[in-house]
Amino acid sequence: MDGRYRTLIPAAVLAGHLDDPRWVVVDCRFALGDPSLGERHFSQSRIPGARYAHLDRDLSSPITEVSGRHPLPEAGAFARTLADLGITPDSQVVVYDDSFGSIAVRLWWLLRWAGHDAVTLLDGGWPAWKRHKLPLEEGPPRRIVSADSPYPVHPDKAAVVNAQFVDTIRLAPDWRLLDARPEERFTGERENIDPVAGHIPGSANRSFEDNLDFDGTFLPADELRESLLASLNGIPPEKTVHTCGSGVTACHNLLAMEHAGLPGSKLYAGSWSEWIRDSARPIAVGAG
Repeated sequence: MDGRYRTLIPAAVLAGHLDDPRWVVVDCRFALGDPSLGERHFSQSRIPGARYAHLDRDLSSPITEVSGRHPLPEAGAFARTLADLGITPDSQVVVYDDSFGSIAVRLWWLLRWAGHDAVTLLDGGWPAWKRHKLPLEEGPPRRIVSADSPYPVHPDKAAVVNAQFVDTIRLAPDWRLLDARPEERFTGERENIDPVAGHIPGSANRSFEDNLDFDGTFLPADELRESLLASLNGIPPEKTVHTCGSGVTACHNLLAMEHAGLPGSKLYAGSWSEWIRDSARPIAVGAG
């Protein structure tokens, strides 16, 4: 091992690296119902030295008439965002939020997609940091020293699929389509975010919450592996596509797969909110 962190890092370990200039900590707190809430909380209190990335502004591109709610950022724009955050190819990046990693995993996945391997999620996030009574920084955030040039983003095109691809494989017996939304949204019993309830026909439900222990940290890798293999139902990771509401919480399952030693899955970035933009696409309700 080279000492780099690529999936999860405990709060106590991060606390020992706060003064390391090669380490960049990024706060990704965000609330769908109040998009400025996370940034307001960041401005009040944060992990020392952390900088902030906004899901809508920094980790997504503008919504279009045919896109989902959080389209992937354009490579050039993301390169500039990384530079503004002070991230270089030598950085060890740590991302966190206050919602079980369900937002911060988007930046984790984007960095991996961009070709940056040394990025990890703070296990348990902001609640774990406070629970362990680790140092806090309050008041105005520190000034960020931007990188000298945009990050050299090299998107992994094989890691992402589009709606046409999903429509082709969704009923194929040798592919697996896993939806990371909570069960009640997958079945269509409750939908308080998107205008249409249900799921993509042929998909199976694997809520991101299934990756978590009682305290909001991830389950041990061996338990995750056993659970994920059951969700895969005999299909290899390389023939698995992850989806959710808008391509964010699906990344939680992708990180869990990686941590469990099951890398190679793909992301349908548009996810349900893009799928329902075209009324000709089929939908399903119920358990699937």
